[in-house]
Amino acid sequence: MKFIKSFILILILAVVSPTIGQEKTENFSVDFETFNLENGLKVILHQDKSDPVVAVALTAHVGSAREKEGRTGFAHLFEHLLFLESENLGKGGLDKLSARIGGSGANGSTSRDRTNYFQTVPSDALEKMIWAEADKLGFFINTVTEPVLAKEKQVVKNEKRQNIDNRPYGHTFYVVDRNLYPNDHPYNWQVIGSLEDLQNATLQDVKDFYNQWYVPNNVILTISGDFDKDQAKEWVHKYFDEIERGPEIKELEKQLVTLSESKRLYHEDNFARLPELTLTWPSVYSYHKDSFELEILANYLAAGKNAPLYKKLVEEKKLAGNIDMFNYTSELAGQLMLQVRAYEGKDLDSVKLAIDETFAEFEKNGIPEKDLKRIKAGLETNFYNSISSVLGKGFQLAQYEIFAKDPNFINKEVNKLLAVSAKDVMDVYNKYIQGKNFVATSFVPKDQVELALKNSKKAEVIEEKIVEGAEEDFDPNQKVSYDKTPSSFDRSIEPPYYGKPELNIPEIWDTRLPSGMKIMGITNSEVPVVQFSLEMKGGKLLEKTAKAGVSSMLASMLTKGTAKKTPAELEEAIELLGASIYVNSSEEKITISGNTLAKNYAETIDLVKEILLEPRWDEKEFELIKQQTLSRLQEEKGDPNAIAQNEFKKLIYGEKSILSYNELGTPETIQNLSLEDLKNYYEENLSPLASTFLVVGAVQKDEALNPVKAISANWAPKNIDFPEIPEFDLPEKSRVYFYDVPGAKQSVFAFGAPALSAKNEDFYPAEVMNYRLGGGSFASRLTQELREGKGYTYGIRSRFMDRSYVGPFMISSGVRTNITYEAAELVRDIMKDYITTFDQKDLEVTKSYMIKSNARRFETLGAKLNMLREISDYGYDYDYIKDREQKVEELGVLEIQDLAKKYVNPDRMYYLIVGDAETQMQRLEELGYGKPILLNAEEENNN
Repeated sequence: MKFIKSFILILILAVVSPTIGQEKTENFSVDFETFNLENGLKVILHQDKSDPVVAVALTAHVGSAREKEGRTGFAHLFEHLLFLESENLGKGGLDKLSARIGGSGANGSTSRDRTNYFQTVPSDALEKMIWAEADKLGFFINTVTEPVLAKEKQVVKNEKRQNIDNRPYGHTFYVVDRNLYPNDHPYNWQVIGSLEDLQNATLQDVKDFYNQWYVPNNVILTISGDFDKDQAKEWVHKYFDEIERGPEIKELEKQLVTLSESKRLYHEDNFARLPELTLTWPSVYSYHKDSFELEILANYLAAGKNAPLYKKLVEEKKLAGNIDMFNYTSELAGQLMLQVRAYEGKDLDSVKLAIDETFAEFEKNGIPEKDLKRIKAGLETNFYNSISSVLGKGFQLAQYEIFAKDPNFINKEVNKLLAVSAKDVMDVYNKYIQGKNFVATSFVPKDQVELALKNSKKAEVIEEKIVEGAEEDFDPNQKVSYDKTPSSFDRSIEPPYYGKPELNIPEIWDTRLPSGMKIMGITNSEVPVVQFSLEMKGGKLLEKTAKAGVSSMLASMLTKGTAKKTPAELEEAIELLGASIYVNSSEEKITISGNTLAKNYAETIDLVKEILLEPRWDEKEFELIKQQTLSRLQEEKGDPNAIAQNEFKKLIYGEKSILSYNELGTPETIQNLSLEDLKNYYEENLSPLASTFLVVGAVQKDEALNPVKAISANWAPKNIDFPEIPEFDLPEKSRVYFYDVPGAKQSVFAFGAPALSAKNEDFYPAEVMNYRLGGGSFASRLTQELREGKGYTYGIRSRFMDRSYVGPFMISSGVRTNITYEAAELVRDIMKDYITTFDQKDLEVTKSYMIKSNARRFETLGAKLNMLREISDYGYDYDYIKDREQKVEELGVLEIQDLAKKYVNPDRMYYLIVGDAETQMQRLEELGYGKPILLNAEEENNN
């Protein structure tokens, strides 16, 4: 074995907690070892044997900043290409491997400065993953052919349409970056690149880019989890040693920017229903000494009810419902951004004036010490949450190695944040904001230019035109030969499994308190954090249609102060503990959930008790929540994905059922709700008899129970009458429904029908059946045919929605507009064929995934909490995972086909499409389900 250098670093993360008294958190260590191969590959190993899983990540020091103008989007394109094929895994080999070994699914991400590829797998599959990652780096580029490139260009274009072109405010960063950074600055263009550059890219362009950047001396391999270190090193050397070193790569110089003048720009957004102002100042690169102060400054000015901008714009001026401010840093430069999405019809000049007033007050007052203390407290908890999984630890180590040149920065960063003083915060404000030039963008609804900042110029935004047949054809099945890269051994042989991971089902403890409330918990001390959730059955199910949205309003109201504390005082008390407490309402429950440092668990639950049992009922806060809710409803009217979700529920449950209503309510019901309505719902529908408290983390049973007992002792039990929910029948025949969004760049699909309850004994077998149809990501037929085969979409999935009542089967996707009919037809045909073509090979892949993936099922605290939630909601046995494994083993091909026939019937289904009716609706009649029904015809007639 060839070790150039090898050393072990033990990180003792002795982070000082910023709570009152500066009590120290118990030492928490993350050990890691690094070594370099002769070809320059850097390897970071971190052992964590708490779960039988291992995360493998390959991080290349290349992002959009290493591209050239006119050749943008290449780094992101390779994020896609590297999953498709390699010489020794074959076409779709990585996806097939992931399915067989029970992996989390091959995934990746691209930023301005790095691209990573990652997956968490059962620990016995580590050698297989090292083999596969080595194939990406040394045995890949020959497999990229003209048809492969043509198809993946379509996939990337669909990703851009979905995430940028077809959603409100999607072009904001494009406009900001082109005006903040000079034309020759590598941050002037977007990570995803331009559609024109992508289309013009030749095969040779792509290969040249790969050969320059995807070389061992520009890559980090991170292995984190349960593995034998010496064995892992042996495998790394075996598979990576002979990959040749690439050309020497020079470090890019830092390229901070300054603006000679402020710039004001506006854009009429086809999808926006509310005006949004974004202010951007040049800032600093990642890990610059000022970056820590800027993070705290942004947090203080905008986050939460104690934030000066919130107080001014939301509470005092009533201009907006929320404020967002963040310091977006990258390797070479950074930008400090403030975003305000104003209420309907609000002039953005009035927003800018209120911001200026807030800044003037801050210049006089600075940041109080108590606010500095509460912000620091949250940073400690956030840090532990970021490394709660083996993948999270691996990500952090690679990030620090690339951008800080020191993986040991995993310790230093938190200490640097905690060392920030009030003077430091004021200094960076003066240095980067006060009197400094900025870029201001006003994104306003169509025909509402008057809402933009005065003296704004029209922004240049390139929008794709909808043209039938505009995309080039390609044959994904075309046979292309290529020379294989020589190797010292036969790499086409897949390595065997190594060892056998034991399924660690967490030990659950439980009890029932005198009030009737049940408590369930799991003790786990990997990180000094506790997560909890008080789940109260009811939610939307207990609403009357005339009061739709009342449970959602109540959930928002409960965090707006208590009888003893104002809203600002409550928020401060929570944050000083390094805690987060959320109250949410859903179809079937209201939930008070959160996380906290283990040492502050008892005090955090005391605040939960206060929130639940001593609500404030503040009239001013009620009116503010009502305004925010109405604004969110208005915003959803322009979002094709939100429209699809809301309209689909109406089709499934019928417009008279409360289940068909938006969880926020409707503009009419929200306008009519009173504070008394919230009080009545609270008094009538919250009871410990219908509640369960779930807790996981670094807390023993007795420690977990004691503070919860105080809630139980002071909460009077009452019986709740839950309504009987009728069975929802399949439609007699399929129909196509269309919701028109003129100019839509994609058509959003929501296809499905009522199916079954999560309590039904068929529910899990149906999920198993769905794995190869659309539940298994790249292992599914829907993804393989619509994305990989045709390039119609960026993503598509099918799933059974888990509910205690009959939930729907649903297929969802966004496809490029000009093939709407072809995509819908293909989805329908895949469903029809699935019933008869699911075979023994499909069954073997399904069984392997469903059983092996259990090894990583309970790795994180969130996963353990969700396990408790499923047991509580649906009455599953504590060891239900073992029962499910047995069910999977017993399923045969005929049983799967019968389940598909029973729950996936394409001829008795709702086909909902949200898109451009003028160009796409008429042809959908060819599906054979009658003339499409336009759902918003009345709305269009009124316009």
